[in-house]
Amino acid sequence: MAFFDFLPELAQYDGKENQIARLNKRFAFLVAPFLTDIAGARVLDLGAHDGRWAYAFAGAGAAAVTAIEARADVAAQFQAFPETPFKGCISVRVQDVFVGLQASIAAKEQYDVIAIYGLLYHVMDHFRLLDLVRQLHPKLIIIDSDFIKQQGAIIRLVRERTDKNLNATPQIPGQSIAVKGIPSRAALEMMAQGLCYDVTWSDWDSLPPDQRSGVSDYYLSPDRNLRRATCTLRPQLLEQAFL
Repeated sequence: MAFFDFLPELAQYDGKENQIARLNKRFAFLVAPFLTDIAGARVLDLGAHDGRWAYAFAGAGAAAVTAIEARADVAAQFQAFPETPFKGCISVRVQDVFVGLQASIAAKEQYDVIAIYGLLYHVMDHFRLLDLVRQLHPKLIIIDSDFIKQQGAIIRLVRERTDKNLNATPQIPGQSIAVKGIPSRAALEMMAQGLCYDVTWSDWDSLPPDQRSGVSDYYLSPDRNLRRATCTLRPQLLEQAFL
């Protein structure tokens, strides 16, 4: 069985077989390659939605997982996940991601692995987000995001409705349309380098063409201005960082 095959048992995934198949394919790139890093680790999942990736990290052997999700109704759906031996190591916090990161820093929390899945292209303050994450001293940051396809270190500003639970959350009270920035890969690399991280991109092209159904957004398409991608950030050695 693939990891997310249990999801049809949950009401929020009823009739969403294609979404579940997509999650299983993403698991192979977002969790499976990092099992050694995850085993026994303290993991922070930012923009955690219903806790599905937090659950996956716990299932992969994390010692403790903290999930931060801004929408209380979405976060509450985690309660329906199966009661497994590892579910108890997951803590769900209903907080704005930036507020949650600042609170974690103030509490002197530290995490070994930090996941930023489906969040980076829903915010404006990318560098601030990464800098706050840096202050929690992770050994590994995993990012999965849409990126604009243009060359160069660019961030494109777009508007997005806030009433959809997979979109940006309101940036000010009562806001119905948020302004967000979608970075290019080069922009992320520049920000990461500025914070003394090395960036490694996952090889989604290794997935055979006949197995790419449901994850076409990870591949080049002439009719789409974005391409989704996965990468890791690891701290540079001090002697490398200041060359």
